Amino acid sequence: MSNSQSTELKRKLGLSAAVAIGVGTTVGSGIFSSLGEVAGAAGSAIFVILAFLIGGIINIPANLCYAELATAYPEDGGQYIYFREAGSRPMAFLCGWISFWATDPPSISIMALAIANYLGFFTGFSGLTLKFLAVGLVLIFMVVHLRSVEGGAAFQTIITLFKILPFALLIGIGLFFIRGDFIFEPAIMGAPVGIMALLAAVSATTWSYDGMGAVCYMAGEIKEPKKTLPRALIATVLVVSVLYVALSFVATGLLPMDILAGSEAPVAEAASRIPLIGSAAGVVTAIMAIVVIIGSLSSCIMFQPRIEYAMAKDGLFFKSFAKVHPKWETPYFSILIQCGVAIVLIFAANISELLGYFTLVALVKNFLTFGTIFVLRRKKEGYNPMWKMPAGYIMAGIAMLMTGTLIVSTFFWAPIAGIVCGIIAVGTGLPVYYYWNKKNNKDINQAQ
Repeated sequence: MSNSQSTELKRKLGLSAAVAIGVGTTVGSGIFSSLGEVAGAAGSAIFVILAFLIGGIINIPANLCYAELATAYPEDGGQYIYFREAGSRPMAFLCGWISFWATDPPSISIMALAIANYLGFFTGFSGLTLKFLAVGLVLIFMVVHLRSVEGGAAFQTIITLFKILPFALLIGIGLFFIRGDFIFEPAIMGAPVGIMALLAAVSATTWSYDGMGAVCYMAGEIKEPKKTLPRALIATVLVVSVLYVALSFVATGLLPMDILAGSEAPVAEAASRIPLIGSAAGVVTAIMAIVVIIGSLSSCIMFQPRIEYAMAKDGLFFKSFAKVHPKWETPYFSILIQCGVAIVLIFAANISELLGYFTLVALVKNFLTFGTIFVLRRKKEGYNPMWKMPAGYIMAGIAMLMTGTLIVSTFFWAPIAGIVCGIIAVGTGLPVYYYWNKKNNKDINQAQ
């Protein structure tokens, strides 16, 4: 066995890095548009603020589930590990298969292109030039996370602080210019009202909170996982919730609801109402977006390749993905290939549409992940989490209920796309799984 294959990943990341991965992944470009979507669903400012508050609260059970699962199996791989240990190796494989081909590299390419487009606001670049600029961004962060997990974590911590800072400044300054009559004005004419409007608004916040369990994919590299993982996951949901609730409070106090609900750039619109920013709101928002998306891009390049690394160690993916660099102590091959696929996708058309096709499958994957709690807690041996969430079955049930609600709404939104995607994922994944599984059993028998 070569040195790169025998080298193991080390526990080098502390609490600050773990929180930075969670917050850095969650607070992305989505919040720049979701404010308007939530406002359109809510109809009133109070409901917008309540929607983000409730949205954060209902994400607590999901993060508690992840905290228990991650401390039960403090190793790299995240959801893949939980399905494997729950006794469903085919489902575990499909989890990683879908992640590699459908969500992870496309998310890298989409974020790199988004940053390049915002940079184009300042440079005037367009077309192919922006695509090459996006490639350069992927290569830069690929090198950062290839060379050192500590260096990558330090960068991630710094960029996460920088991505929160502009929001904090916008909130802090905006508080002095908000209007109470905007916040307490009645619902806009023709907008839905009552509990259904509030529920619709809460549902619209879901994607703004997506990504808080990212640190679980690197659980094998976290120091003192018993203490660090629960603290990091709980801190992540609290930090993100406070940030979003405060931002929604300021935005609804700066903009009338009819403008906020109809805006495609609600953060920029809100910033333009602050006298100290005014006409420079577009520039300020572009800078905010660049910093925010850089943090998400860096985080994804850091944690996403760990699932293929874990699969390869189990013989369920190409063996080279299990290689760890003997000097840098990072899963270098997995990082290289994932970034390479992302670069290819940068030059493909309609990537965001392709990613949307896999939304339903990704939600089902999350739903089943929370369901593993019920299976694993009934195991007589082998399931010994270092930290157990309170009211475990209730919390897991709430997490499944909320995710299930989103699955239903997504299915009604794009039923054909979701079904086609599911058929493709299972139709391609299962034959590959059974091939690799048969090959592994054959190798084991020959070794004996």
